[in-house]
Amino acid sequence: MTLAMFASFIIHVLLGLPLFIALLVTAVVGFMFIDPAMIGRMVPQQFFGGINVFSLMAIPLFILAGNLMNSAGLTQQLMTLARVLVGHLRGGLGYVNVVSSVFFAGVNGSAVADTSALGSLLVPAMKKEGYSTAYAAGLTAGSSLIGPIIPPSIFMILYASLTNTSVGDLFLAGVIPGLLLGLAFMIMNWFYARKAQLPVSGQRPSAALFLQALLGALPALLAPFIIVGGIVFGVVTPTESGALTVAYVALVGLLGRQLSWSRFWSALVETARLTSAIFLIMAASAVISWLLSYAQVPKAFVVLFDPILEHPVLVLLLLSLITFVTGMFMEEVSALMLLTPIFIPVAMAAGVDPVHLGIVITLNITIALITPPMGACVFVAAAVSKLEITEMFKSIWPFVAVALLVLLILVLFPSLVLWLPALLGGAA
Repeated sequence: MTLAMFASFIIHVLLGLPLFIALLVTAVVGFMFIDPAMIGRMVPQQFFGGINVFSLMAIPLFILAGNLMNSAGLTQQLMTLARVLVGHLRGGLGYVNVVSSVFFAGVNGSAVADTSALGSLLVPAMKKEGYSTAYAAGLTAGSSLIGPIIPPSIFMILYASLTNTSVGDLFLAGVIPGLLLGLAFMIMNWFYARKAQLPVSGQRPSAALFLQALLGALPALLAPFIIVGGIVFGVVTPTESGALTVAYVALVGLLGRQLSWSRFWSALVETARLTSAIFLIMAASAVISWLLSYAQVPKAFVVLFDPILEHPVLVLLLLSLITFVTGMFMEEVSALMLLTPIFIPVAMAAGVDPVHLGIVITLNITIALITPPMGACVFVAAAVSKLEITEMFKSIWPFVAVALLVLLILVLFPSLVLWLPALLGGAA
């Protein structure tokens, strides 16, 4: 049954069907093996039930908050602050690229949006300062992976809804891994800047200039604290946090007269478009997840891992390998929805903390955004840099390797993930 479903999915994706339809057809194939009479009853029920979860309402709200911040020009203030902080160093624009991604991550949480926004501004500027086009595009795509790791994160909200894990703990757990990922790309840029003998971009900024940039970016910098602080300390739920953030960003934009009503409407339309695509995929994936659970596939998966359950690190490495390969050929939301219900019983049997597993899976799924042949960020980076996609495929692998190295560190040292939730989660 599983092989037939897999073959069906691959065939229908290659035929060009929309992903959610390919997933639904795959589910129908699975039901044909179990009980065809269940199709009319279980497919609609699970399709609706998969998205009829209150906490998932946080997803469109966080997407809207990010879109409003872009429309209000607040993201430009973040980039200005990043330039003041690190733009004067050798290879400064590379550092600006990474630091801007860290700032954007606390507001947007979308790697694709990060790649598009930063790439259109920074890639041309980096090329003028002597960076190769391939490196500039690769660093933009690679650093955008920080977005879904530092909260808020759509992937973490999905994982939490599937496993009943605390969203607050997951958000806290993503802070150090996200900063570690940013540090890794900054070290990579340090070596590149010296190898390419890039010039120093400018003089160290004055205290007055730094203060001006900080004050300009302060409204945008406060948004992550509203999001994470409210959830962690139990003031609001993730959905309420998303609504509060939208209200805050809209108010700042309207009072500053940077957010017009036409831009507000455009942000709403873009949010509806992206949210509908995500939720259709989630709903279709929920049907397959229920079917696999009904067929006891997760239990069979645990049996396969039985010889190594006493070695949690080895279990996490194998689960990461499966996730990495799957993510190369499957859309990220559907991969997360399908793999998590299968992986969680294995991880629990091996004694892996569900928060640790959540960060490992989230980073794994995120890395898939820059891995050929399906990585969305690769295509966006190639488009904004006007680089041939084949050349982009060749040049992206060093950035994939850096991200995988960070993933390996997180697997080997769980305390990097679990320390902050234990410290602040316990305080809540």
